[in-house]
Amino acid sequence: MNDQLTNRINNLATSQTLAMAVKARELRESGKDIIGLSLGEPDFNPPQFIKDAAIEAINGDFNSYTPVDGYADLKDAIITKFKRDNNLTYERSQIVVSTGAKQALANIASVLVNPGDEVILPCPYWVSYSDIVGFNEGVPVEVKTSIATDFKMTPAQLEAAITPKTKMLWFSSPCNPSGSVYSSEELKGLVEVLKKHPNIYVVSDEIYEHINFAGGHHSIAQFEAIYDRTITVNGVSKAFAMTGWRIGFIGAPTWIAKACTKMQGQVTSGANSIAQRAVIAAMEASPSKIKFMIDEFKTRRDLILSKLNEIEGFKTNVPEGAFYVFPDISSYIGKTIKGRVINSASDFSMFLLEEANVATVTGDAFGNPDCIRISYAASQDQLVEAISRIKAVLS
Repeated sequence: MNDQLTNRINNLATSQTLAMAVKARELRESGKDIIGLSLGEPDFNPPQFIKDAAIEAINGDFNSYTPVDGYADLKDAIITKFKRDNNLTYERSQIVVSTGAKQALANIASVLVNPGDEVILPCPYWVSYSDIVGFNEGVPVEVKTSIATDFKMTPAQLEAAITPKTKMLWFSSPCNPSGSVYSSEELKGLVEVLKKHPNIYVVSDEIYEHINFAGGHHSIAQFEAIYDRTITVNGVSKAFAMTGWRIGFIGAPTWIAKACTKMQGQVTSGANSIAQRAVIAAMEASPSKIKFMIDEFKTRRDLILSKLNEIEGFKTNVPEGAFYVFPDISSYIGKTIKGRVINSASDFSMFLLEEANVATVTGDAFGNPDCIRISYAASQDQLVEAISRIKAVLS
């Protein structure tokens, strides 16, 4: 019956991270001992003070519809957070609270991308960027990077990708899937290019802001020249281990924020009332409250890199943020392993799932066909066991 569905939905790809999670779950239910390193989901629980705030909200009977763009006092807390952590100044009219950062991104594309508009995506990029742009009839323009440049786009590459049809640049720092973090100097180089093209808007996805081992996070909206055409996207899923609470937010020019609110008002209305009250506590808290999680992620990063570097054919950078490694496995493409021909990173990822019982995600999903993504948001014991299994099947 697919011929009865719209072209938009038929042309929309299934999220490969979620598809791999489903496949891993099916194998687990059939009795396989699967170690899941595919999803970007912290294995921590939210800090107790956030859970206490949610309980207080339940007891306080916050049961009614919320404002479409978020509670006013939550907006104030987000404004305080932006100033404290990012040196960014926003007003309430510039903040929109959404059901996760993913809805925020979908809102942005819906209100800014017209059919045929080009959106520059430095590769690798988060799995949903390309499809969100395409769903809104925009044209994703991939800018290839490699492990040699730490998976970062250079100013020269940005300049070369710009055409008269370019409407936006979307990127994340820290980056999902590579863990790369743009320094202030690197962002400045991109800004110098964008200053020459005043009609290009920037989406800066900073959801992994606090999971950062580089000594500090830098927001591209800090540069005055492009503040008025930058949409900063953030949320609480990753750093506060609140993936299921579904709260994201943007700081943007008022006219863009109003358009996103208009869009959201016709699709979901306001985000969950109890979760919003809890996020006030998260935003008002010092980042030091979640440092224990960040320290553990850094320990796991060092552990998994040391184990992966023992496997011949894996090339890794040193990710400075998020909780992923994105090894180049191109040396295995074209080879036969245990009677199976590996023609792509997708084949390699499926081979690891079926032969090593370890779930990863193909780099094809992120615009880089030479790599796979491995999440280290799992216990140290699981990481050691998973890499040991991979090493054994590749020996």
